[in-house]
Amino acid sequence: MKKRCHWAKDEPNTSYHDEEWGIPVHDDQKLFEFLILEGAQAGLSWSTILNRREGYQDAFSNFDVVIVAKYTQNHVKKLLKNKKIIRNKLKINSAINNAKKFIEIQQKFGSFDQYLWRFVNNKPIKNSFHKYSEIPACTTISEKLSTDLKKYGFTFVGPTICYAFMQAIGMVNDHTVDCFKYPK
Repeated sequence: MKKRCHWAKDEPNTSYHDEEWGIPVHDDQKLFEFLILEGAQAGLSWSTILNRREGYQDAFSNFDVVIVAKYTQNHVKKLLKNKKIIRNKLKINSAINNAKKFIEIQQKFGSFDQYLWRFVNNKPIKNSFHKYSEIPACTTISEKLSTDLKKYGFTFVGPTICYAFMQAIGMVNDHTVDCFKYPK
């Protein structure tokens, strides 16, 4: 039996842990997806969001940033009735706002990937934590990323959300040393 990080005890967490968490992502569409999902998670468990991931894919046009950036208040009204996502007006409006800001970053830097990965010198940070309790909620880098994203007008991008985002997209590898996914 494979030894996993302590939070990956059941589905969909196990699959997510084994197939996605901590693996570097450089595709802008996937980066946008995780930015939306991490913002939606604020105050909730990651399992809650994973269980609604398909609902988010449907509700947010398969995370096509150009389409989401054009969502109107009519879209917001529909989304607030959609039981397949977290029906929080602030989070929904944030997703639409962040789509617009995401496109601005793409235009300025060539891609969101190029903007984002420079915060870690284009190389994942590999930590060596022995216990889950050692993993921080945020770091100096996630604080810098948060401040910078806010400067560009992003919302729901506090330091803790940014650190979870960094973990999700592999900017930081926080698999514990006893986990089979820990890079040896």
